[in-house]
Amino acid sequence: MSTVIETDEQPGTRPERRPTGRSVLMCRPEHFTVVYRINPWMNPAQPTDTSLALTQWQVLYDTYLGLGYDVQLIDPIAGLPDMVYAANGGFVIDNVAYGAKFTHPERQPEGPAYMDWLRGAGFDVHEPEEVNEGEGDFLLVGDTILAGTGFRSDSLSHRELGRIYGRDVVTLRLIDPSFYHLDTAVAVLDATPGQEHIAYLPAAFDATSLAVLQERYPDAILVNETDAAVLGLNSFSDGYNVVIASRATDFERQLREHGYNPIGVDLSELLLGGGGVKCCTLELRR
Repeated sequence: MSTVIETDEQPGTRPERRPTGRSVLMCRPEHFTVVYRINPWMNPAQPTDTSLALTQWQVLYDTYLGLGYDVQLIDPIAGLPDMVYAANGGFVIDNVAYGAKFTHPERQPEGPAYMDWLRGAGFDVHEPEEVNEGEGDFLLVGDTILAGTGFRSDSLSHRELGRIYGRDVVTLRLIDPSFYHLDTAVAVLDATPGQEHIAYLPAAFDATSLAVLQERYPDAILVNETDAAVLGLNSFSDGYNVVIASRATDFERQLREHGYNPIGVDLSELLLGGGGVKCCTLELRR
């Protein structure tokens, strides 16, 4: 398998970037705090500011509304401080939802809560047999589902995904515990079939998975470790507008060079729990 190094696109070869409508589910961080440690970002000894988390989250919410997105809200539940990270609550394609089954006991009650909301919203919900953390580890790129494993989602859940959706599922193994979900190491910039485009952090993957990414996405944006360390890749794109961590400045530069419109937001308080823009955003594909 050959290694392909990204080069700048030649004039006239870049596809025209066009935004498409998005429907997303979010959860206000009314109970956000860090009282346990289930990833390297979390430190219960470091104080958190719930009011600041709410203020920063509100900017993200308002940004989505300003972009014309349909934004739905699930009620936060006391005692579930990580429920703000809505992406982990499931995975939705064509009105079919695959529910989450969390690894750590602290988050396990979130799975039924999100499935209840999805049922109430009219989605066809499939209860999971295997451990998985939803769109945190499952990313739709064109007609393919990229599926992460190594820290949270069991690779057996990838087979379950394939049975439910009848799509090609590509397993990618994460090896750096700071990038414990796939959506911390890969950003889907354009999911349109035929012009799929992603960004990723090479060091987050084992050699086999990196080779798969290099072969499938030779024009991908390679993000440096400085930007990845502020969860710059944990971003959300509509095909043109890309909402990213405001501190991911080199990633912002690269996005502009590739024809996107990056929009920076500060979620530094939620970063203390190990989450960013994408973690707060579950896409609802009807």
